[in-house]
Amino acid sequence: MKGYIHLYTGDGKGKTTAALGLALRAIGAGKSVFIAQFVKGMHYAELDIIKRLPEIELRQYGLDCFIVNEPTEKDIEAAKKGLAEVSEIIALNKFDLVILDELCIALHYHLFTIEGILDLLKKKPDEMEIVMTGRYAPPELYEIADLVTEMTEIKHYYKHGIKARKGIEF
Repeated sequence: MKGYIHLYTGDGKGKTTAALGLALRAIGAGKSVFIAQFVKGMHYAELDIIKRLPEIELRQYGLDCFIVNEPTEKDIEAAKKGLAEVSEIIALNKFDLVILDELCIALHYHLFTIEGILDLLKKKPDEMEIVMTGRYAPPELYEIADLVTEMTEIKHYYKHGIKARKGIEF
């Protein structure tokens, strides 16, 4: 079966959630999944359940949450190390679905280059499905993706002072 490239982007909530839903569907169909979380290094509730699912391998390539600041040299090194590992994983072709969570945020903060990502995507094995998530997707990703979904924020309770809730936002 031919694999495609997905892009889940936009300013609305649900990009990672959609990718994780696809991961569950894939393992339900007997497929293997690799999830690379760029930028993220904190604990999120999905990490607890993924530990119980041997069909999913997840690695975080973030150190902490620098989104409110500028990335440090260590943040950039962690992202580049992650991209090198992901390149090797894609080349080995041992996973059916590869999710590059917050890839667009990593690009937005210049943790690596769009040229490096485009090169990586061009080397994708035919049968592998790749999902990229994150706000601020550059036009080049819209062009190379076979499926593009934009999550649009219409209304959000954050604007009423509601903090992120465990199991819903993290």
